[in-house]
Amino acid sequence: MSNLEKYKGIIPAFYACYDEEGNISAERCKALAKHYLSVGVKGLYVGGSSGECIYQNVEERKLVLESVMEAVGGKMTIIAHVAAPSTRDSVELAKHAADLGVDALAAIPPIYFRLPEPSIEAYWTAMIEAGQRDFIIYNIPQTTGYALSTGQFKKMLENKYVIGVKNSSMPVQDILTWKLEADRDIIVFNGPDEQFVGGRVMGAEGGIGGTYGVMPELFLACDKAINEGNIPLATEIQFKITEIIFTMVGCQGNLYDVMKEILRREGLECGHVRGPLARITDADKPTIDRAHDMIKAARSQYC
Repeated sequence: MSNLEKYKGIIPAFYACYDEEGNISAERCKALAKHYLSVGVKGLYVGGSSGECIYQNVEERKLVLESVMEAVGGKMTIIAHVAAPSTRDSVELAKHAADLGVDALAAIPPIYFRLPEPSIEAYWTAMIEAGQRDFIIYNIPQTTGYALSTGQFKKMLENKYVIGVKNSSMPVQDILTWKLEADRDIIVFNGPDEQFVGGRVMGAEGGIGGTYGVMPELFLACDKAINEGNIPLATEIQFKITEIIFTMVGCQGNLYDVMKEILRREGLECGHVRGPLARITDADKPTIDRAHDMIKAARSQYC
């Protein structure tokens, strides 16, 4: 039985780190990973949406994970998202991640083609068999076009390596569904950052999120308040977090590029996003200034 405690808490989704030419920067990956270690988050989710995985080839994704593991492997929980468009590439990434010693693998369902559930099961199972590590199903129907069904979930739980779900569907009820349908202890991560408190109250033991990376201290404070039973304080912090997110998404540039700009202002360089994701514009900078000021003010107030 897996030690589920190592997954309970705040786990930022790791950003793609590029150099000035748009290539993966191992040094910037290491610096960002060490930053999160110093902040005190539980772990890192590497190679997911925030990591721009669908715009990177297999070797680039390997380099990112190698850099993170070299910097913080064994010092914090590392979950490697290994899904790729083909099963073949996904299996290669799963083997590589397992060889590096990650704690768990994670994967979205297959993308683009709308496949039947037996094909989705085979896709996930191939990664599990290749890596033989704890495995987390990533349920994000708004981008993949497939919503995890209770039947498929229960079928996957027959595999001993499947330990839970990263749930990024918007209804918090889904979190409760996975908890009620499981016939053994599992871990459920809240996905939508704008409703972290709602997800935790509905049964999620932790969270994996893309905006955690620019304000990890706020999510740590929110999680601490929940663990201490101080729901009014947790809700108050959540309001601040959600207001910051709403401000950031008001930019013309992609949210990930907005967040990289905020990190840049804090002394962490991650480069820009890779096309077709849009870079920020000069018109975005006043909004980014405002979002950054909101983060600093909330950090001062609650952390």
